[in-house]
Amino acid sequence: MWRSTERKTGTEGFTLIEVLVALSIVAITLASIGALIATTARGTKSIEAHLTRLEIARAIMTALPDRGQLAPGSLSGEIAGHPWRVDISPFATSNTDSQADAVWTPQTVLMTVRSTTGAAMQISTVRLQRKGGG
Repeated sequence: MWRSTERKTGTEGFTLIEVLVALSIVAITLASIGALIATTARGTKSIEAHLTRLEIARAIMTALPDRGQLAPGSLSGEIAGHPWRVDISPFATSNTDSQADAVWTPQTVLMTVRSTTGAAMQISTVRLQRKGGG
């Protein structure tokens, strides 16, 4: 078999433009992956903070006084660096005449839990209190 010892010039390897295009494609891909990872990390941190506030709100709600001792007013405190506030007020109804003979009085309970960054979560519910305090 006969082999040529003559070198072909200009056909071996990559040109400078081909290398630059390949490097730019790799850079764009890595930048996209980095942005995706950063967004995922921020989302995970936000969800963790929300779940922490939710667990604190659940703990506060279960620690509220019994319905017989729940009086209108405000309660506040701090748990694990998260300030919280509970406001208890009479439930506003438009039809109060039919409620005159009711045994139970509804009360609005509004709970606010703030995170260390200032984000707040509010939970509103209604609790019933027996008329006469018992």
